[in-house]
Amino acid sequence: MKKYILILSAFMILASCKQESQKTSNKPKKAAPTRVQPKEVGYTFQKTKAWLETVKDADSSKIWPVLAVNRTDKNNIVKMDSIVIPKDVSGDMAYYMPFPLEVPILNDIDKIIFFSYASQTFAAYEYGELVRTGPTNMGRRNAKTPTGLFFSNWKAEKSTSTVNDEWDLKWNFNIANKLGVGWHQYELPGYPASHSCLRLQERDAKYLYEWASQWVLADENTVKIKGTPIVVFGSYDFGAPKPWLQLVSNPKALDISVADIEKEVTPLLSKIIAEQEKRQNYKE
Repeated sequence: MKKYILILSAFMILASCKQESQKTSNKPKKAAPTRVQPKEVGYTFQKTKAWLETVKDADSSKIWPVLAVNRTDKNNIVKMDSIVIPKDVSGDMAYYMPFPLEVPILNDIDKIIFFSYASQTFAAYEYGELVRTGPTNMGRRNAKTPTGLFFSNWKAEKSTSTVNDEWDLKWNFNIANKLGVGWHQYELPGYPASHSCLRLQERDAKYLYEWASQWVLADENTVKIKGTPIVVFGSYDFGAPKPWLQLVSNPKALDISVADIEKEVTPLLSKIIAEQEKRQNYKE
């Protein structure tokens, strides 16, 4: 009898493992991108005007890591006296931003976006793999961006700011409808300067605009299906020097670890997965 029970138990375990293997293999896993690492990791201070003189049309791609490291854009970098320059600007953007390339706790989440207040950066993940990252300028001291879990709602290629009707917001994607908070393209002066929204370079705003999902409404007052989850976390020390200036003395000063992401996501995971299942079932 005992021998029969042992054989039956072993069979059940093998069957369970096989089912789990099949479940995992059927999951749409995004292939890890081929990334180019910089040959040297390090940063220096340089005069902005002098460095820009070295960037010609032929190698203008070099400017993108510099813009990202200084949390700015092409229009605003020229207004800065000194900037932080990577010693090697030939690597992929991911190597100049603080987020980890892979986060195992996110392996079952199809899409999720993080905004780090402390480092003024964002990161988008598909099934735990980093697919997009870059700089942001979030809410200023007296109009802080709210933190916590949000879901993308409605979007508009171009909208007008409710603060000033002369401000055009391109690739606007709302994440907090009643608060009027969302991400969009707008000037990045290199510090938190918005009226609580999440400012992005245009190329990043457009990418997330096309990549994330909108909500589905049952009627004008009822959300039937929520969009892509967004986690805004951390805080910014408005009284201190810009955090990324620390990179010159310590290139890893702003690194966000896998454990940091796990700490933020773990309390939210059940809700994120529940909403994802609703979206998947709705599409089916």
